[in-house]
Amino acid sequence: MDALSGAGPRRARCSLGAASPGARAAAAPWARFSAWLECVCVVTFDLELGQALELVYPSDFRLTDKEVGPGPPGSSRGPDLSRPSPSFLCFRKAASATCPSLTPTQCSGQRSPWHAEDRHYNSGAPMSLQREPAHYFGYVYFRQVKDSSVKRGYFQKSLVLVSRLPFVRLFQALLSLIAPEYFSKPAPCLEAVCSEIDEWPAPVPGQTLNLPVMGVVLQVHIPSRVDKPEYSPPKPCSHENLLPAPVILSSVHELDLFRCFQPVLTHVQTLWELMLLGEPLVVLAPSPAVSSELVLALISCLQPLKFCCDYRPYFTIHDSEFKEFTTRTQAPPNVVLGVTNPFFIKTLQHWPHILRVGEPKMAGEVGLSFAQGARGLGLGAPRVLSCGTEVQHRVCSVGDLPKQVKLKKPSRLKTLDTKPGLYTAYSAHLHRDKALLKRLLKGLQKKKPWDTQTALLRRHLLELTQSFIIPLEHYMASLMPLQKNITAWKTPPQIRPFRQDDFLRSLEHAGPQLTCILKGDWLGLYRRFFKSPHFDGWYRQRHKEMAQKLEALHLEAICEAQNIETWMKDKSEVEVVDLVLKLREKLVQAQGHQLPVKEATLQRAQLYIETVIGSLPKDLQAVLCPP
Repeated sequence: MDALSGAGPRRARCSLGAASPGARAAAAPWARFSAWLECVCVVTFDLELGQALELVYPSDFRLTDKEVGPGPPGSSRGPDLSRPSPSFLCFRKAASATCPSLTPTQCSGQRSPWHAEDRHYNSGAPMSLQREPAHYFGYVYFRQVKDSSVKRGYFQKSLVLVSRLPFVRLFQALLSLIAPEYFSKPAPCLEAVCSEIDEWPAPVPGQTLNLPVMGVVLQVHIPSRVDKPEYSPPKPCSHENLLPAPVILSSVHELDLFRCFQPVLTHVQTLWELMLLGEPLVVLAPSPAVSSELVLALISCLQPLKFCCDYRPYFTIHDSEFKEFTTRTQAPPNVVLGVTNPFFIKTLQHWPHILRVGEPKMAGEVGLSFAQGARGLGLGAPRVLSCGTEVQHRVCSVGDLPKQVKLKKPSRLKTLDTKPGLYTAYSAHLHRDKALLKRLLKGLQKKKPWDTQTALLRRHLLELTQSFIIPLEHYMASLMPLQKNITAWKTPPQIRPFRQDDFLRSLEHAGPQLTCILKGDWLGLYRRFFKSPHFDGWYRQRHKEMAQKLEALHLEAICEAQNIETWMKDKSEVEVVDLVLKLREKLVQAQGHQLPVKEATLQRAQLYIETVIGSLPKDLQAVLCPP
């Protein structure tokens, strides 16, 4: 292991925009690896000294002990051997202030050239699955075993995959393959796996990829923003005579919602509203696995709307933001925190919403069902791993819903032994969908697969979010100038401002009641939504997309104009040069996929630029087209 930590392939250090061809060539060996992962690291934990970063691969990647994430499960209270080992969990952290891009540039703050394609991936990926430059995810396989050779008798170590992609299902599957092998023969395994990942094709939205690793081929579909929602496991694609036959992951990111929400099914709609409004929420769970999965499930409730607030699937007292999140001198931030230490009940008692869930009453840990489903990741005939579980866990008797937490007032949240419940003074704006609960109950009575129950729950949440967003989309579209008012030789008209009162008036004839049967105070929900970070994030993104569309329509109008020579006759040289500069700016934006224009339009724009420059005096031509 020492040899691995100091040797092996190294990624070249260079800054974006200043890299020489030689430097880019040197970085090429790890370009594909970096499209999926930032690094792989190993963290050890000593009960007296705390956690320490034992290994980072590739070896020149700069990470500190604090950046690698929270301590292992139970680290703040000593080892807990009552839980099965190993366990999976996920954390999310802000990139270091001293190394904001989290790249091997010796904390220079510059992004490495292998991230230059982020824009192309993000342009095709759903908003909720785009790469985040300001945050990264840690996917953790934690192992804790009794070991008499270690002081105080316990061996604790984590294998962590660090990535900026929120592909929780894919990376959990990858960990279930890598980790057991790594703990038996560390160094050669890790180096071989990183080399295999470096051969993977880049994640391109809309494509189905075969990803070979450790003798297994994982077949995954990279979601695209134009994909239609799937409520059943996808059919296997052509295997192209692959040996071994591929293991099909039904999703790279979707969790088993029915399993994650099993103790809070009666409050799903209230929790959906809290997520929609970006309210501060603490999730106190019995284990890091349950905590991280429940937080990620809550975040996914808003799809296809992007979750614009901060969230931490597993947060501990060791995190650098602990003081910021626990201070009482200011209002709680718009964050969803997943915690396991009961100490947080006292520390975060001033937070307006706290959800405490108890131990799942099932055979085995609820957060470990993925580990049992992953046992099938071997050779053999193709099969679909759906929503992280092949083995059905019995959480209740047939015909009954799992035991539900109760809605309680925050004033009752006083002691460390507080019972499970949703502690909030919030009153839901929409009436509870009793039909949904009846359908879930009927599914349990008929012993329907959990995949079917999850599909039902996911469809309900998707349709609820779409019903809420569609009126906003329609109103926003009405603010776009008409295409007939966009002419070639005039500055394009501006997008009209969003007026909340006008929008609320439009709901009477074009509101969510057209697509949703739920009754309630929709107007009050919209008014609160306007004050949330999600409205600001949604509006900024839609306004940006509309502005880009407006620029694209203006460029097309210029390129379709047939009288550019006539236009130039009575124009000064300053006006002509201004046209050249504006056309070039639009051309650069379009070539960088920031404007939605056709290739033929780009070619015509380039021809127009050449025509206009050719009409200018030689001295101006030399300025605009230097040799």
